[in-house]
Amino acid sequence: MAGTLPKFTSTLVIFCTILLLSNAVTDGESHQFYRSLCPKKMGLKQEKLSHLHFYFHDVVTGLNPTCVRVAEAPTTNTSETWFGAVVVIDDPLTEGPEPSSKLVGRAQGTYTLASQNEVGVIMAMTFAFMEGKFKGSTFSILGRNMVLSNVREMPIVGGSGLFRFARGYVQAKTHILNFETKNAIVEYNVYVLHY
Repeated sequence: MAGTLPKFTSTLVIFCTILLLSNAVTDGESHQFYRSLCPKKMGLKQEKLSHLHFYFHDVVTGLNPTCVRVAEAPTTNTSETWFGAVVVIDDPLTEGPEPSSKLVGRAQGTYTLASQNEVGVIMAMTFAFMEGKFKGSTFSILGRNMVLSNVREMPIVGGSGLFRFARGYVQAKTHILNFETKNAIVEYNVYVLHY
């Protein structure tokens, strides 16, 4: 038994050395997959709720269209709902409903006409702001928009700048829709939680 203790001790020392070496940091960098962070140490203060109100101008026809159809299914031309079309947008966001109203940002992204039975789109777009407190900040939405419904709600899925870690929702309400030109002005009320 007297010889067992030194063997156990040297085995324990070797095991501990291997364990320490396996956890050693190479060149001062840790290679772990994840770690928990303290929001305060990242400069995040108390979360707040902001309400934004603006108008979205979707111009399909005219001298300067802000949305362009880039793809369509073979059946799009015969579909009453334009099912299968994909549109890219760069729509102005203004303070008021008039196109001449003060520009506060742009909505950039895509929407896909994704309903066979009614005019419904899946919207994936980022609202980029160029005025006021949120200048240089963005938030993104991804959701279903049943265009002919009175009020549509879509989720906010993230953001940048002052909208980092953003979450919330937008409510879209058609202000004007010209069925002949397909041009529309949509009122947006945004409720966004952010730091």
